[in-house]
Amino acid sequence: MKPPVAFPSLRRSAAVLALALFTGCGDSEEPGTDDDNGPLYAITTQLLVADPVESYVVVTTQAEQTASLSLDNAIKVSGRALGVGIPKTGSLYVVSDESPVVTRYRLNAGGSLEAAGTVSFAPQGVTSLGEYQANFQFVSETKAYFFDGATAQVVIWNPTAMTVTGTIPLPTLVIADTVLAFSGAVVHVGSQIIMPVGWRPESGVGITKKAAVLSIDTTTDAATIATDDRCGYTHDAALGLDGKVYIATEAYGAAVFRVVADSPEPCLLKFDPQTRAFDATFYRSLSGLVGGGTAGALIPGAAGTAYVRVLDENIAPVAEGTHPRTMASGTGWQWWELKLDTLTATRRTDFPSTSGSVFLFESENQTLYTEFGAGAASTTLHVLGEGGKPTLTTQGLSFSFVQLR
Repeated sequence: MKPPVAFPSLRRSAAVLALALFTGCGDSEEPGTDDDNGPLYAITTQLLVADPVESYVVVTTQAEQTASLSLDNAIKVSGRALGVGIPKTGSLYVVSDESPVVTRYRLNAGGSLEAAGTVSFAPQGVTSLGEYQANFQFVSETKAYFFDGATAQVVIWNPTAMTVTGTIPLPTLVIADTVLAFSGAVVHVGSQIIMPVGWRPESGVGITKKAAVLSIDTTTDAATIATDDRCGYTHDAALGLDGKVYIATEAYGAAVFRVVADSPEPCLLKFDPQTRAFDATFYRSLSGLVGGGTAGALIPGAAGTAYVRVLDENIAPVAEGTHPRTMASGTGWQWWELKLDTLTATRRTDFPSTSGSVFLFESENQTLYTEFGAGAASTTLHVLGEGGKPTLTTQGLSFSFVQLR
C-alpha cells in the first residue's frame, strides 16, 4: 500500500501508551440492549500502537452521546482497516491494507455483524485496500467504485453480487518518483463523482506542485482528468452556491509549506463540473484569506461555506525538525469559516482548536468531525456546530464510520 495515510512518525512514540486506554471505561454498551429500533453505527478504529498493527470494528448506538467506546466484543481485523458502505442498509464492507479482499458483513436481528461473502481485487493487480473511506464510492446497492492510487485505476464492483465488473485505467495520473493519492473528501454533482488528486515524492518529505481532479460519470463510467500546476496536495473540496467545486491544499500540505523550503504555497482553486476544468483565472492563497499564518484544509460547512484550518503556534510551537505529519495531526489548529461566494473568512472562536487532520461523518442528527489525540492514541468525535461539542471517544484512529440503521 501507499505510505500510511496519517501519522507514521507517531507510531513509535505511541507504543508507550497502554492499549487498554479506553477498554472498560465510560458508558459503553452492547448494541440492541437499549433501543432495538434506534440508530446503530459501525466505527472502525486502527491501533497503530499495536505491533503488528490491528483494527477493530465496533457496533454502537452512541455516536451522538458523550461516551468512551469499548473494544470488547469488536471484530478484530489485521492491519489498518476501514468499514465502508451505504448508510442505513445494514451492510458493512470491511477492508484492510494487508489484503485485496473486501469482506461483507450484515447486521443480524441481535444487532451484531455477521460475515456474508467476499470479493478479491487481486486479479486487477490490487494488493491492499484503503486508504480513506472516500476511496470507496457507492452509486447503488449493485454498483460501487474503488479508487486505487497504487495501481492508478478505479475498480468497478457489485456490492450485492460481490463481483468485479470492470476497471477504469488512469495511466495519465502516474508521475515518476511520486506517490499518487486520492482524496478523503469527494463531491457529488448530479451523476458526477468529483475526486481530488494529489502527489507527494516517493522518498523524502514534501508535496508535488500539481493539482488534479478526476471526474467519473457514474452512468457511463467515463473518466475526465483536469490538472493545474499552480499548487499541490489539493485534497480538500467543497461545493459553492455557484455550482463550482472549490479545491484546496489539505493541512498536511500546509505543514510541509511551513517546514520544507521551496514547497508549494497552500492554495484555493476552482473547478467547474460543467466544463470539467479548472478556472485558470482563479487562484487564492489560503494564508492570504485568513490574514496570514500556516493555513490549509477546506472542510464543508453549511451551504456555501467551508472551514479553513490555521495553525496557532502559541498552542503548538513548531520546532526545528518537526515532521509535517506530526504538525498536521497535532493540536492547535484554529477553525476559520470561509464564505465561498465572497471569500471572506472569520475566526470561529467558539470552536476549540483541534488536530489539523479532520474527517466528516454523518450520524442520524449531526455532522461529526474527528479529533485525533496525541501519539495516535485516540479519536474523539465532535459536532460540527454547537461549539464543537465532543461526543464519542475511541481508542486508536478512526477513519471510517457508517450508520447501519
